[in-house]
Amino acid sequence: MRILLSNDDGYFAPGLAVLAQVLSAVAEITVVAPERDRSGASNSLTLDRPLTMRQAHNGFHYVNGTPTDCVHLAVTGILEVLPDMVISGVNHGANMGDDTVYSGTVAAATEGFLLGIPSLAVSLVAEGGNHFDTAARVTLDLVQRLQRQPFPQAALWNVNVPDVPYDDLCGIRHTRLGRRHKAEPVIPGKNPRGQTVYWVGAAGAAQDAGEGTDFHAVAEGCVSLTPLQIDLTHYAQLVAVQEWLNP
Repeated sequence: MRILLSNDDGYFAPGLAVLAQVLSAVAEITVVAPERDRSGASNSLTLDRPLTMRQAHNGFHYVNGTPTDCVHLAVTGILEVLPDMVISGVNHGANMGDDTVYSGTVAAATEGFLLGIPSLAVSLVAEGGNHFDTAARVTLDLVQRLQRQPFPQAALWNVNVPDVPYDDLCGIRHTRLGRRHKAEPVIPGKNPRGQTVYWVGAAGAAQDAGEGTDFHAVAEGCVSLTPLQIDLTHYAQLVAVQEWLNP
């Protein structure tokens, strides 16, 4: 089995190293990740300049671009054989609810899916990041389950893992995305030249976090597994739009 690993925290991130080590027991691993932290890059592709790929001392490849660039470059131009899976992570921090719209972690997996490859985005829900090994073991469990029992449909899964020891997890729950409250306001400041600058505010707290959501599963100490799709069509509004256009 061949697995392409990427992330949005950069090729030097501890979660990526742990994941590569754990998965190497069951698969041939190739790592192509951004050269620096590209959190929040979403699905952006670099089209205004050429990209370069270099190799670090540990064998990981890194690209001067976005997470989407990394997967696109690897699959369409670098790898001689297509990977069986694309896995992005382990991200340092949650990617639940509205986070998925902005997440570079989810974007890397999405690019794999768009290129026809089953893909997982894996995140550790914590600020401290004490148990990347737990998230890596959960990923290994999912990979081995997919090897034993291939999923019947094209898969793009968003996985969020509580930052606890592996044995303390309450299992894996299939979930839907929750929703957050509106983000906190931007934070103004001054740079050394006295010019006003702004930091983007923190994400809002969970709003829709009831039973069945990713927020609820993680709060209960369980792994959240949410199947994602690419089609953004608001089907419930199609009739309303038609009637609005043709009163």
